[in-house]
Amino acid sequence: MGIGMIIVDIVAPLLELISPMIPGDFFPYYFNGKIDMLQRSLIALIMVTIVAGFLGVFLLIQNLALIGDGLAHVSFGGVAVGIVLGATTPLDYALVFSVTAAIIIHELQSREILTGDASIAIFLTGMLALGLVILRVSGTGITSDIHSYLFGNLLLIDEKSMDRITFYCLVSFGVLIVIFRPLLACTVDPLAARVQGIPVRGIGLLFSIITAMMVVSMVKLVGALLVTALLVTPAATAQLIGRSFRSCLILTQIFGLIAVFGGLYLSAELDTGGGSMIALFAATIFAIVAIAQQIINLTIKSKDNIS
Repeated sequence: MGIGMIIVDIVAPLLELISPMIPGDFFPYYFNGKIDMLQRSLIALIMVTIVAGFLGVFLLIQNLALIGDGLAHVSFGGVAVGIVLGATTPLDYALVFSVTAAIIIHELQSREILTGDASIAIFLTGMLALGLVILRVSGTGITSDIHSYLFGNLLLIDEKSMDRITFYCLVSFGVLIVIFRPLLACTVDPLAARVQGIPVRGIGLLFSIITAMMVVSMVKLVGALLVTALLVTPAATAQLIGRSFRSCLILTQIFGLIAVFGGLYLSAELDTGGGSMIALFAATIFAIVAIAQQIINLTIKSKDNIS
């Protein structure tokens, strides 16, 4: 039994305990364990959302919100190569491609050869194009399997995929805990961190690698084209109303989990794609919070003008 299934065995009884309170005709299947794949998908989504939330806050502060999208497109190129070569686990290729791209992007930025956005854009379009060209030349085309990597498929989370996602999440979270304080220092003021003797370049490189790992872990769940929904959107929503770094971290987790549960509920009851509905729900939360914030600000200004 792999580490992912150990986590499932620990968490599953808790989900089954609350399943009678879960609304809907089909949504409770994610909790009650009658369909193993759905229960595994829910647990995997919760783990991925928690870790991605922490990464997303740092990415926004560093103005690297697009890196998740870029690495997701790179991972699709790796998946395409793996499928054409007949690999049993194309995500291994995706991981190699994504980690390599993350290292190169970081080096290009740290050496001031290219800005972060420019290097991300080049890899994003280049690797997506590579994947599409390889699939076309090989005669594979966009099959249902390829489609699942683009937009996610919660029904494809088997035991091996669960083990892989859990491993990536635990490693990324563990590394993030170890480098949390120096990473925060490097993010807020890289020059001051360098003066204090913090290895800014090494910390940044390590952060880029774990970001690539988390992007690959999300590909099967929400799809390469929708990774940003969990990596960036909850963190962006939290920044609208957060008043401190700690509050942003907490709010990011709240918004991310709301998007997951809300999106899964609607996708189950309306029979739509899970990844796309989670992305739509996360974007809707952002829009509601942004509009509410503007209304509140206008109301406060109006009262101030009257007084």
